[in-house]
Amino acid sequence: MKSFLENILKALADYPDEVALSAFLGQQTVVFEVRCNSEDMGRIIGRSGKTIGAIRTLLGVLAAKQKKKSMLEIVE
Repeated sequence: MKSFLENILKALADYPDEVALSAFLGQQTVVFEVRCNSEDMGRIIGRSGKTIGAIRTLLGVLAAKQKKKSMLEIVE
């Protein structure tokens, strides 16, 4: 899941080297925190949050296959 998410985020970013992804594992939940360049934040979030919503949907499908829940947060 982490590598899939990292590939998507780096493909969207103008500065892919500055994209940092942290994963925190719980029993049934995986929380991902994304840190990126401030210029890339708008691109990752997308207009009206549509891009980040689509990424969260894909992540939710992957997590459901593993019988887990997922959360994706963007940290400034």
